[in-house]
Amino acid sequence: MARSDSFFIRQTLNADNSNTFKEIPLDLGAYVDALGKSVLRVHNIAVSFSDPDGKALEVATLTSAAGQYQLCTQSQTGIVFSSNRAVIASGTVYGINTLSGTHYPDASHDTDVLPQMWTNGYLVAVDSIYLGGQASSQWTTDVYISITLECTVETMTQASAMALALSQQGA
Repeated sequence: MARSDSFFIRQTLNADNSNTFKEIPLDLGAYVDALGKSVLRVHNIAVSFSDPDGKALEVATLTSAAGQYQLCTQSQTGIVFSSNRAVIASGTVYGINTLSGTHYPDASHDTDVLPQMWTNGYLVAVDSIYLGGQASSQWTTDVYISITLECTVETMTQASAMALALSQQGA
């Protein structure tokens, strides 16, 4: 397989703080062309959760808050299990404020994988992938989920590229 130098794809989703699923597409048409035998290999994904200014999130008084994201090869209507074949990566973060007054979380924990690194990467053969997420109302501001993907472009046989593309679509 021919391989390009690595490059980065970045995207930010405003998941607000309404506990409602939000999603935006990432157009990969410049990199992926299954008929032309070109596919994307995602090597690493870094994810951050922040306020509208890119700063740390604060949690309301004496509450806990959660936020989650998923990166999928097809559009979703809500959060799906990591075992769904469309899921490339997913993650959850939560914070707890045990103090009176709005503060940064006393405790924060990711219950799923936020940075994602694969030994051989994750091949993508679809024209768009979808960043989805949601955040609970106990965060004091909208929650922004930002991802950075380290990628390369590779070539495959047309049959292999089409088979991969078809396997990443549909339910």
